[in-house]
Amino acid sequence: MNKLLKSIINALEYRWAKSSEQRYTNWLRGKGCRIGNNVRWHGLRDVSVDVTRPSLIEIGNNVTFTRGCTILTHGADWHVLRNIFNEVIASSGKVRIGNNIFIGTYSIILKGVCIGDNCIIGAGAVVTKDIPAGSVVAGNPARIICSIDEYYRKRKSLYIDEAKSYARSIKENLGRHPVPADFWEEFPLFLKAGETLDGAPHSVKYQLGQSYDKFIKTHKPNYGSFEDFVKDADN
Repeated sequence: MNKLLKSIINALEYRWAKSSEQRYTNWLRGKGCRIGNNVRWHGLRDVSVDVTRPSLIEIGNNVTFTRGCTILTHGADWHVLRNIFNEVIASSGKVRIGNNIFIGTYSIILKGVCIGDNCIIGAGAVVTKDIPAGSVVAGNPARIICSIDEYYRKRKSLYIDEAKSYARSIKENLGRHPVPADFWEEFPLFLKAGETLDGAPHSVKYQLGQSYDKFIKTHKPNYGSFEDFVKDADN
């Protein structure tokens, strides 16, 4: 097979792989990457995974990548050294991403990095060194800004006010009354266990994933009803 034909076939295979999340995962596995279950690729067209050395990539379970994320297993900075010292000094390193990880928009994970379990990587972060489990990181270069437990407490203290602000914006900017389906991520505030969100882009069960059964058994909403929530938002 000549180089041109092989190049065309590879390009078509890559385009086909990028047509769905599962196809892309399977394509990466076929290349030699180790990838666990429930790995999501949002904004897949803009995601870039370096498969020049696919055996150096390991991704665990329940990992979410968002638009523009990049994983690098090698560097090409040796081109500068070559032109000075007349040597090719290769640069590569394993990237290991643990379980239950969220990687924010346009984050870059450089070669030789290990990200422990239960981490959040903020949008635009450039991860240049290992991240311990249970960390929230952001920045360029990425640094730890808090633990996952601290982040949980912070989000719990803020998300009700954020949801109320969203409800007010629907009235002010869209000129209509909010409906439950608008709050397809904020549903725990008002939805009783077992209830559904008609018209929402994702079902409650889909949103909760493996936590659904526990939610059904233990959840107590912050408000008695959706209208109680909207009234509070108006105050």
